[in-house]
Amino acid sequence: MSTVDELVLVVRGAPDDASLAALVAVLVRCAGAAGPPPPPPRSPWAGDTWHPGPGAWRRSALPH
Repeated sequence: MSTVDELVLVVRGAPDDASLAALVAVLVRCAGAAGPPPPPPRSPWAGDTWHPGPGAWRRSALPH
């Protein structure tokens, strides 16, 4: 028994090879359409003025 036989189980009927191949192609296409997950949302605490590096502590005391 091959791995393809384990992934698809035909409950009723007897599809020919072309019909079964078309169904598998559609399922694979739909599964791949999701794409990568979006990046996690950035915390509002981070702000837009965060600049790490030399002198960051000194700059943090300056007015924004």
